[in-house]
Amino acid sequence: MKKTFVSMSLAGVLAFGAVHAPALAQPKEAPKLEALHGLENSLIKRISAEKIYQSITDLSQSPRVAGTASEDQAVQYIKQKFESYGYKTEIQPFTFYGYTPPEKIELTVQGAEEPLSPAPFTYTVNGNVTAELIEAGLGTKEDAAAADLEGKIALIQRGEISFAEKVLNAAEQGAAGVLIYNNADGPLSGTLGEANEEYIPAAALSKAEGESLSARLAEGETLTANLVIEGADAGEKISHNVIAVKKPTNKKKDTGEVIVLGAHHDSVAGAPGANDDASGTAMTLELARVFKNIPTDSEIRFVTFGAEELGLLGSRHYVENLSDKEQDSIIANFNLDMVGSRDAGDLVMLTADGEPNLVTELAQKSSLKLNGTATPYGQGGRSDHVPFAEAGIPAALFIHSPSEPWYHTPEDTIDKISKDKLQDVAEIVGSAIYDQAKFDRKLPKPKKGKKHKTPHLYQEQEVK
Repeated sequence: MKKTFVSMSLAGVLAFGAVHAPALAQPKEAPKLEALHGLENSLIKRISAEKIYQSITDLSQSPRVAGTASEDQAVQYIKQKFESYGYKTEIQPFTFYGYTPPEKIELTVQGAEEPLSPAPFTYTVNGNVTAELIEAGLGTKEDAAAADLEGKIALIQRGEISFAEKVLNAAEQGAAGVLIYNNADGPLSGTLGEANEEYIPAAALSKAEGESLSARLAEGETLTANLVIEGADAGEKISHNVIAVKKPTNKKKDTGEVIVLGAHHDSVAGAPGANDDASGTAMTLELARVFKNIPTDSEIRFVTFGAEELGLLGSRHYVENLSDKEQDSIIANFNLDMVGSRDAGDLVMLTADGEPNLVTELAQKSSLKLNGTATPYGQGGRSDHVPFAEAGIPAALFIHSPSEPWYHTPEDTIDKISKDKLQDVAEIVGSAIYDQAKFDRKLPKPKKGKKHKTPHLYQEQEVK
């Protein structure tokens, strides 16, 4: 068999990931739904891609950056949805120190032949500056001191020292703003590292944009620029997890096991996040609706996490605040992240250590039963399954790979969502959860995983 590899981390999977399911022998199971019966058949038939699609539409009207009013609106929407299905819902707040990117960044330069496309640096500050544009080399202390920067906007090339040093060196010489342009083809983005009261408004330009301005200055032109940055903010912020719980139907037959199905509801700045991850959030809502009246002997928790895009903050807070008893009772975490793009590849499951576990086994069984093909698995992190895995809880990320080109861009919009993919993933995950939680289940008690610290990068792992 030709080997197929999942790249070292989720970021790698998304950037490079040619992840395809290896050829599998066709099983002898009957066609879709014929192998299902009773309540499982009923559950599958109740799943509505239309309802998932509508929730994605509602959630992706604007970016949902953690700690902002737009995330708060998403949290209230999710809460109301859970409650409309009959769940008692908990909102779990947590604080973090974070940065809210600008809502607006504009740059105009007199005589510019084409519109400029400035990008913010993380931790840049707000401002509205109109001043003469002055060339300041690489922005070193020597370059800044040699230029007449008092009250001016410094034009600086990337390289040699950090972006933060360039901004601070210009500020030290009295500059009112800074434009840093790339030293390689393409746009420039980056970070100033941390908040600093000494920063002045700073924006990034492409190599072509910066070189064009530099050439005009070198020819002796006097250029006036206007740089506007609004909405940036750094400081302590609050995000939230939203939790709905389905208790076992018959307390006398309670297995004592808990299954967690989750997704993150936040998005990156500037991206409406239809696929990343309104798709996973909406699917979690739909499966909560479908499971509400399905008898089960195990508890199912439906959780949407905040601040995933800032480092898995919500899921980490959730896991770290579980009691020892709760941690021991959770036998599986199904993590839905980017599960609806029409332009992404095939469905894969990624585990933190690349090894199979209860989640992958259940999902492979359900996908084989539903589609005649077992969903492949590999290794990947950087999503909300990681804190569960680190706590020794079997966990897996469900994602399509390779990712769509719209990932983390303003183009991650509802028109690129596939209802067929939504239906497929929801059926596989719903069937897998039901298989473990179902009424009068007669299966051996599942094994817990080993606690381990997940590294940021992983060795290449064959997709099995």
